[in-house]
Amino acid sequence: MNSPWWRTGLSGNDYDARFAALERSGQDVHGEANLISALGVSSVLDAGCGTGRVAIELARRGLSVAGVDRDRDMLRAARDKAPQIDWYLEDLARFVIPDPADPTQPRRFEAIIMAGNVMIFVDAGTEEAVVANMARHLAPGGLLVSGFQLQPGSLNLDRYDLFAARAGLELAERWSTWDRNPWGGQGDYAVSVHRRPT
Repeated sequence: MNSPWWRTGLSGNDYDARFAALERSGQDVHGEANLISALGVSSVLDAGCGTGRVAIELARRGLSVAGVDRDRDMLRAARDKAPQIDWYLEDLARFVIPDPADPTQPRRFEAIIMAGNVMIFVDAGTEEAVVANMARHLAPGGLLVSGFQLQPGSLNLDRYDLFAARAGLELAERWSTWDRNPWGGQGDYAVSVHRRPT
């Protein structure tokens, strides 16, 4: 599988090294994990997990975690670091993680996180299918948490909310950062939390 256009020439080790350097400089690189931990969930799917930075941190905090990504090199780096986590090499629009108790049904998670601008890196035209597939893997009351840049000509919040609504999800929270700074309707980044109704 070819590497996506946005990281041509960047290996999983290069990606990890960038965050390691930020951490050494004193920056908190676990904003996404902090937010998910604060939601009080116990099972999480890291969708578009890359090298597993968020999933591995959540597992370290005691959550049940799985990761899915379509980039073979990134996923190899994740597996090398945390072989105890279930990693899946799949496309976000089409994957199905089977429920261990009933393999004919999708496994359901209390939360799904799409960090790292996942929604603007999926193949153009598949955004709605990605959101619908996330909804299929959410338990009743489960939360879909996604953060991405808001850029002209790219996915905007109105369209994202429409896709979520069509998938049966309701907007629960929106922030301007993973640190939960308030969303004021302006800005170039948003973190959205949609809930699957019980």
